[in-house]
Amino acid sequence: MKPSKLQDHLRRCHPDKTEKDLKYFQTLKDTFRKRPTLDRMFASTSQRSDDGLRASYNISLLIAKSGKPHTIGEKLILPLKRF
Repeated sequence: MKPSKLQDHLRRCHPDKTEKDLKYFQTLKDTFRKRPTLDRMFASTSQRSDDGLRASYNISLLIAKSGKPHTIGEKLILPLKRF
């Protein structure tokens, strides 16, 4: 926003905050940027699920290349899951 329009917005919509100093607005900006977002909340869990997805894809690719029916994955993978 242009500075003149920003000042006009401050005067019209937030008249109680016109007398606040710069430090108040800087802390407001910092707290806004530090609050949790969906991207930050799911960043660590998405890495773990990406590894599992990659492993699942590689297994499916090997089964498809072998020409066997997809049910062979149950015979191969489920016994390994017990360990």
